[in-house]
This record gives sequence, C-alpha cells and structure tokens, in this order.
Amino acid sequence: MLGRIFTVGGYTLLSRITGFARDIMLAAILGAGPVADAFFVALRLPNHFRAIFAEGAFNAAFVPAYAHVYGRGGAPSAKLFGNRIFTVLFVTQLVLLAAALLFMPQAMAILAPGFTDDPAQRELAITLTRITFPYLLLITLVTLYGGMLNVMHRFASAAAAPIFLNLSMMATLAFAAFFPTAGHAAAWGVLISGFLQFFLLAGDAARNGVLPTFSSLKLDDDVRAFFRALGPATLGSMGTQVALFADTIIGTFLAAGALSALYYADRLNQLPIGVIGIAIGTVLLPEMSRRITAGDHAGAMASQRRAFEFTLLFSVPFVAAFLTVPDIIMRAMFARGAFSKADAAAAGATLAAYAIGLIPFVMIRSAVATFYARKDTATPVKASLTGLSANLVLKFALMGSLAQIGLALATAVGAWINLLLVLLFAVRRNYLEFDRSFLMSLIKFALSGVILAAALWATSRWTASALAGMTSLRDESALGILILIGAIVYGVCVILLFGRRWLRALIRP
Repeated sequence: MLGRIFTVGGYTLLSRITGFARDIMLAAILGAGPVADAFFVALRLPNHFRAIFAEGAFNAAFVPAYAHVYGRGGAPSAKLFGNRIFTVLFVTQLVLLAAALLFMPQAMAILAPGFTDDPAQRELAITLTRITFPYLLLITLVTLYGGMLNVMHRFASAAAAPIFLNLSMMATLAFAAFFPTAGHAAAWGVLISGFLQFFLLAGDAARNGVLPTFSSLKLDDDVRAFFRALGPATLGSMGTQVALFADTIIGTFLAAGALSALYYADRLNQLPIGVIGIAIGTVLLPEMSRRITAGDHAGAMASQRRAFEFTLLFSVPFVAAFLTVPDIIMRAMFARGAFSKADAAAAGATLAAYAIGLIPFVMIRSAVATFYARKDTATPVKASLTGLSANLVLKFALMGSLAQIGLALATAVGAWINLLLVLLFAVRRNYLEFDRSFLMSLIKFALSGVILAAALWATSRWTASALAGMTSLRDESALGILILIGAIVYGVCVILLFGRRWLRALIRP
C-alpha cells in the first residue's frame, strides 16, 4: 500500500508544484482585483460541482461497487457495470452542461449576487464561467476512468492528470496579451486542460481493457445498489463544497480582493490535503474494500490506523508552519507583480485560519473510507451535514468582523466537527479501535508540532533582523531557512519521540 501511496503522492506533489508556478503567474498577471475575482468564480463553480458529483460522491459510491463486482464476477461483469454507469453519467452531465450554459445569467445572480452592483464584472464572470463549465463534463469522465484504474491498482495516470491543468493555464497565460483579458486566457486554459486529462485517462483505460462504451441501461442489482449509495454520498460530499460555495457567495459582498485571498490561502492549504490526505484516501479505499470483501476486517482496520499515522506524520509540519509563519510563506510565494504585500498579508491571515482545520481536512477521506468500503454512504452524511450547519452559522456570525478570515475559520471549525463525528460513529460500530499505541502516537505528534512551531517562530524572528539588509529575495531566503530548520527540528523530534522501530513498522511493505 505504501508504494501506491508514494505513487499517488508523488504525482500529486508534482501537480502542486506546477500549480504553485501557475498561481505565481496568476498572481503576477491577474493580481487580486475585479478581473481576478470574476475568474475565480468561473473556476470555482465547475470545481465545486466536480468535487460534489465526480471526485467526492462518485468515487465514494463507484469504487467499492466496482471492486465488489470485479471481485465477484471478474472483468466481464465489471465491464458491463462500468458501461451502464458511463452511459448514465455522460447523459446526465450533458444535460447539466446544457442547462448551465443556457441559464448562466440566472445562476450567476444566485451564486455570485455581490456582482450585481458591478454589471461589467458580472458579465465577465458569466462569460468566463461559460468557457470553464464544459470542464466539468470532461473531468467527470476522467474520474470514472480513474476509479476503474484504481481498483486495478493503477494510480499513476489519474494522479498525474491534474498536472495538465497547471501546464495548460500557464501556456494560455503566457499569451494573455492575445485575449480580451487575462481572465479569458486562464479560463481557456482550464477548458483545454479538460480535454488533455480526458485523453490521458481514456488512453490508459483503453490499454488496460476497461474503457467503457455506451450501452442500454438496465437497472440490475449492482446498478441499483450503486445509485442507492450515490444519493447519500452526494449529500456527504456536499458538506465541504456547500461551505466553499457559501464562501464564494459571501465573498462577492466583501471588499475587492477577498475572493482572491481565499483562493490563494486555499491553494496552499490544498498542498497537504492533496499530497497527503487525498493520496492516502485514494489508495486506502480500494485496499479496505478488497479486505472487507475477503472478510479480513482486522486487516482493514489495521490499514486504516496505519493510514492515520502516515497522514499525521506528514501533516503536522504544515499545521505548524501555516499557523506560525503564514505571512512569510505568502510573501515568498506570491508577492510580486500585481500581487502586493498587503494582498499577501490578507491571504496569510486567511491561511492561518484554514490551518486550524488542516488535520481534519487531511484525515477525513481516510476516516470515511471504513464506511464507504462497506457501501455505507449514509452514515458519513450525518457528520457532514452537522459540520456544515455549524460552518454556515459561524460564517454569517464572523464575516462582519473578520471578513474572509472569518469564512476560513468557520470552515475549519466545521471540519473538526465532521471528523470527530465520523470517528465516533466508526468506534460505536466497531469499525475502528484506538489502541494505547495509537493514542500515544497522537500525544507524540502534538508535542512534535508544538516544538516545531516554537522553532519556526524563533527562526522567523531571527531572519527578520538577519536578512533586513537584503534588497531582493529576502522573503524567499527566509522561507528557505525556515524549511531547512523546520525539517531538522521535526526530524529529530520524530526520531527521539517515536524511535526507529516505529518508523520501520510504519513503512513496512
């Protein structure tokens, strides 16, 4: 399992690195003004739908179902099942796309009501969203192909596909002068990347003999079971995405640049979520589905606990850094061109608020795997909707005094409620046990994080005076020093507190 995690995590890390290069170009060319806010609305809307219906709900329902059909009836039964699901998915997404293109002005009035005060910005947002929305159809098919390949333990192409989004946007931004605005250039980059990702996954699926084709829809037991699981999974996936939708809607009422601050803070926050949380969750779900189908419940539980420890090992440094030195990180990454140091300060404060919920952000996908692997997509919905309710109440309570920082803080609190409830439900059903060894690991991780945070805080104060005379690359140099010191301090903490035996057990084949 570890090798597959490194495969997914490695490609995801490369995706995040190219994503940062893309965001540096975005920040320098778009800045944090009205055009940038219009583009981020156009980018967020199809991405929200994608996260709800494709990567979130669809994967949660489809991967265990496909694994079950494949394990019971072999490749022919799995191919028939995949063909039927592909047909339904393609038709429904095509209808959604047609409705979105036709009723985009009405949808924009609901989803970005703050833009009504600026007709030019509203029209720009409508135009850009019409360009980006077909991306949803393409990426949904990419998710289907990726789910099939994951069940076959082929993770590379699905993990590498997002790299095309970053490269495509960078290419179109390089020719931004030939578009009406830089927002148009970025929007066309999004759409082009959808086609590139589609062809990559379709080619891999064809090579492995699982590329689905159109077929007549027959509601057999497997298809009906999939749709019974898909409904609750959709509601569960909606929790985080509705919260982000609310950020987009509320952000349109805040001062110009609020949506941009949320975007850049979320982009950095998504680095550990993608490289660690999603990578581990992607590998864990088919692994647990396979073990549970074979009756190895103890092995499934052990795999999940191991995934938790692996997640925490790599997440704690991000939490410590995002809470103690977010301003330095933002300035080093994005403060150039049209993106000012004031913009970086606003985004840094927002990042610190997001970081409060980073642990549940990265752990939730592995936490719900024990339910999804058992085809129980309903139970996580209870936790998700409870967290969402608290999230939305806090958003409206905090937006007035804290602006976009309050929105991020509310999201963090909602994420904690969601995770804790999922863990509680799992323990009650005997799907998960926290033994003494795991509880001791939690204490050691917390202590390591506190020591690392103190070291980063002290180092940042030293670099502020030591590098004060530098006229260029001061923040970049400070960030490099912080990374070096942080890696040494955290590595020593892990070795001293956990010991080499624990590390060897964690990374064993």
